[in-house]
Amino acid sequence: MQNKGLIRVFAIVFALVSIYQLTYTFITNKVEGDADAYANSIVNSEDQNAAALRDEATKSYLDSIASKDVWGGYTTYADAKEQELQKGLDLKGGINVILQISVKDLLIGMADGSKDPDFRTALERADERVKDGQADYFDYFIEEFNAIDGAKLGSPDIFSNQEMDGVIDFNMSNSEIEPKLRVKLKEYMVSAFEVLRKRIDKFGVTQPNIQRLGDSGRILIELPGAKDIKRVEDILTSTAQLEFWHVYKASEVSQFVIEADTYWAEKLAAKNQESQPADSKEAVAVADAAQDAADEAVDAVGDILGNDATTDVEGEDAEFNYDQNPILSRMLAPGNGTGPVIATFKASDKDLIVSYLNDAQVRSKLPAELRNVKFAWGLPVLNDELGYEITDLYAIRSNREGEAPLGGAVITDARQDFELSGQVVVSMSMNSEGAKIWEDMTTEAYQNGSQIAVVLDDTVYSAPGITNGPITGGSSQISGNFTVAEAEDLANVLRAGKLPAGAEIIQKAVVGPSLGKEAINSGLWSFGIALLLVLVWMVFYYGRAGLYADIALVVNILFIFGALASLKAVLTLPGIAGIVLTIGISVDANVLIFERIREELAKGKSQADSIKDGFNNALSSILDANITTFLTALILFIFGTGPIQGFATTLMIGILTSLFTAIFITRLFIDGYGKNGKSLAFSTPLTKNWFRNVNIDFLKKRKVAYMISLAFVLISAISLFTKSLNFGIDFSGGRTYTIRFEQPVNATEVTKMLSAEDVFGSAEAKTYGSDNQLKISTKYGIDGVDAEVTKEIEDKLFTNLKQYMPADMDMATFVDVSKDDKQYGIMSNFQVGPTIADDILTGSLYAIFGSLIVVFLYILIRFRKWQFSLGAVIAVFHDVLIVLGIFSLTYDLLPFNMEIDQAFIAAILTVIGYSLNDTVVVFDRIREFINERTNWEFARTVNAAISSTISRTLNTSLTTLIVLLAIFTFGGESIQGFMLALIIGVLVGTYSSVFIATPIMFDTMEKSNGKLLPKEPKPAKEEL
Repeated sequence: MQNKGLIRVFAIVFALVSIYQLTYTFITNKVEGDADAYANSIVNSEDQNAAALRDEATKSYLDSIASKDVWGGYTTYADAKEQELQKGLDLKGGINVILQISVKDLLIGMADGSKDPDFRTALERADERVKDGQADYFDYFIEEFNAIDGAKLGSPDIFSNQEMDGVIDFNMSNSEIEPKLRVKLKEYMVSAFEVLRKRIDKFGVTQPNIQRLGDSGRILIELPGAKDIKRVEDILTSTAQLEFWHVYKASEVSQFVIEADTYWAEKLAAKNQESQPADSKEAVAVADAAQDAADEAVDAVGDILGNDATTDVEGEDAEFNYDQNPILSRMLAPGNGTGPVIATFKASDKDLIVSYLNDAQVRSKLPAELRNVKFAWGLPVLNDELGYEITDLYAIRSNREGEAPLGGAVITDARQDFELSGQVVVSMSMNSEGAKIWEDMTTEAYQNGSQIAVVLDDTVYSAPGITNGPITGGSSQISGNFTVAEAEDLANVLRAGKLPAGAEIIQKAVVGPSLGKEAINSGLWSFGIALLLVLVWMVFYYGRAGLYADIALVVNILFIFGALASLKAVLTLPGIAGIVLTIGISVDANVLIFERIREELAKGKSQADSIKDGFNNALSSILDANITTFLTALILFIFGTGPIQGFATTLMIGILTSLFTAIFITRLFIDGYGKNGKSLAFSTPLTKNWFRNVNIDFLKKRKVAYMISLAFVLISAISLFTKSLNFGIDFSGGRTYTIRFEQPVNATEVTKMLSAEDVFGSAEAKTYGSDNQLKISTKYGIDGVDAEVTKEIEDKLFTNLKQYMPADMDMATFVDVSKDDKQYGIMSNFQVGPTIADDILTGSLYAIFGSLIVVFLYILIRFRKWQFSLGAVIAVFHDVLIVLGIFSLTYDLLPFNMEIDQAFIAAILTVIGYSLNDTVVVFDRIREFINERTNWEFARTVNAAISSTISRTLNTSLTTLIVLLAIFTFGGESIQGFMLALIIGVLVGTYSSVFIATPIMFDTMEKSNGKLLPKEPKPAKEEL
């Protein structure tokens, strides 16, 4: 080996750099351990809010030392945190979301809110097509718009407006306007990305990950360690549409509210009368009595609304009047007649009340001065006495265009502040234009004794009166019973700016920190056990040479973690699986080398020559095998998302470091030991003669193998067509919750309960890990509004499952995944929208077929004959189909998750890589034997080549299986299905490389070329 000194220096430097990078992780772990100890020392564990207080104490401790030296006189905690090895959601807890910026909202904004019928029709049709289609929303919109006869994008009623002035004019054709709209949309997408990035930066989460996913308007956001999930979701999805409106006094709209109530009372009475039989005298008397009570209620409420009284109208007392007084009887408390609040209602009644007030027939009763009134709700507030949320109704003074006199674009700064009374508020500053409008608005409100509503995202945060004269200079405040954290978040959102369109969460994964800790423990156990078994096996089989391979393997692991830290890659549980799989790859390279050295020693060569020739002869097989695996990992990285990319990243890094350590580090130790004439046997007395002189006629058995494989393939195909697969929500859309119970629960019983028509209609519960933990999946409300559906689902889960929970568990504790010491309730949840589920499925298919095409071409280039490529690809199809078939046959029989999801696609691609790795090693030896044994019959050459690789094949397969079985047993329930796919893949891939890929290559070569070489006399039996 040339340049040993240079390689030694490089290895030492690489090792030191890796240790240096990992030092930051040890530093942060120590500091955070001290912070936890501090928090535990000052918080009483029996306190009702102990967990929240500990979190706050820990955060305060870390904030206080963020800029202080914590290591060696030059490293601050903030610096170390920036450089530490990043852990993903499944190891640390937190939230991962993919947001979809609404292209529809952007188009409406670019069209200045156009109501043009052609424009609106195209939008509606695009809405329908995007639900099941694969193209972008904009593509569908353009197709549908162009399908409308005479529709012009450049119409003054659509895009030839002030918003698009200088970009689009009336004379442009649709084909000319389309690319300009695309450019403008991309600009808005960049703007949305920057707004979200600023919001996340202000949120203060360490090591956030935010990236645009192409030009589709999707943005990936990962916040490891984030605990207040609801707060994060609100920050990400809030458009921050801040508006300032004049409002009507309650007394100005009281008569309209009474008339609306009367209208609906009469309408509901008529409807009820149609559905009832003819009234008896008794029924008429009851109805008359009810009507008298209703009239009294109307009179009472009318008096209150028109005066300053604050008497409550109790909802419970008026409950029997819901039909006779559909609006008034639902009032919990009327507002002050001179104030802006019309009345207080249950938050759950909001949609119903607004539907009553906004009915076209009802609004026709509005007097001219109220014709443009817009009803809006205040912030929902939990009333402890009533036990539910209540909210206030406001009447906003709008205009014909529905545009606010003053918008949030004028805000130049916002900050959390306190009033003299101690109330938490958000103080704002405006630019000169905003300050002038604000002065005019406050002047009018002051003169009229009225209020101005501060409205954020259609919710009234406050409606202060102007009592001290007009406000000059552009200063203002928002109050709304904020906590300090809520006020800080609102100020951050206002400073960062508003999103150019609504943002919808289309994929979400939430993992609690306690589940993350369990994942770390199980991951470390699997890693340690797998490593120990492999280290022992290598020494057992190869003796001292195996010990040197073990040292190289440990160095390899150091390099992998160092590279991950240096590249700021995120370590996930599948990533740990990727590292452990790398152990098998690293061992494979050393096995190839050692087996070739043993062959050279058996020929009678000196040890030095055997080592030299062994390394040289093994190099081709090692490179080919690792390059094919690397290509599949690369494709997985390109098409995968989240944890799957983590798996691919560690696998690619591991392949590169394995090549270096196996080829160079192991060589340094072996050459160093033998330079003084010491003998190295590359075996132990027990394994010295294992797999020597193997000579099997594999090709003779190929027809039997074909029949066996055909039987397995047919069974798999039949099962796939009849029983199909257990597709996870990755590919179908829906929500999955991991829920832990106090006692063991029956999954079948829970499935039946949750599948009832009055619950979800359809749901599936499976035991997940231990028998007191279930994984519950449902597609309920998949097309609904995310926040509303999520709350509804969580309510239904709690209502139906609380019987299995501790008696003192409440709803808030059940759904909160953020507690470090959480024992029961929802531990994690995962959500995928239907549109992105289609895209994930499409991307997965691209990944599988793309990897096959790439590998086919690589093998064709390397071996220069298409028969080699064909054999390899058919063997891979064979392996994949059998893995799918086994999953199809057994997904409802085995006690762990066997869903077809993104992790399974990663497993399939890994199976492809492993199968190709095995096949390429065999093909490489066949090619070598063809060149060396030119006078041999082709069949004899192939059989001899396969026989010579048996030791390597069995050794590699055995060590890889040891690794996979260790992960399967100790790695945690979340990756058991993933590991099972790999275990099946290793077994089937080892078989197919010998009995499928090679025979197919042989048969096609024979048929296409005749006999590859002149046939020699058949060798004597003893020669075989």
